[in-house]
Amino acid sequence: MITINLITKINASKQIVFDASRNIDIHQQSASPTNEKAIAGVTSGLINLNETVTWRGKHFGFYLTHKSRITAMNLYDYFVDEMEQGKFKSFKHEHFFEEEKGITIMKDKMQYETPFGIFGKLFDVLFLKKHLTNFLLERNKVLKQVSEKQN
Repeated sequence: MITINLITKINASKQIVFDASRNIDIHQQSASPTNEKAIAGVTSGLINLNETVTWRGKHFGFYLTHKSRITAMNLYDYFVDEMEQGKFKSFKHEHFFEEEKGITIMKDKMQYETPFGIFGKLFDVLFLKKHLTNFLLERNKVLKQVSEKQN
């Protein structure tokens, strides 16, 4: 299992950042480099507990789909999305939110496993982990911009 941990500080309330983080439209905006679109389930607005979204985006030259479900949510503190269908062996993204003196500290913990044994591990080392980290960094940059404008 591979884990990516990121911390992003955002000058906005925890509620604003939490809602921006589960907003399908904002995610599509941040994922524009991969032309990622919500094609099924919740396709616009806020996603909630037990709801699903299916994404279609171009990664590594191929259009791929990824269906996730929100499997846990504690409003404004924490939520989890987990893959139900897609190319990973497993995929779980935990989102944590803390507020200190008007600054929200957003923590991402993404854990995944690649299929295809040693070939999947090699692909991960050479390309995938960096790709996913950059994808999250871009997402967090957009979340920061959108949230700080709303504050």
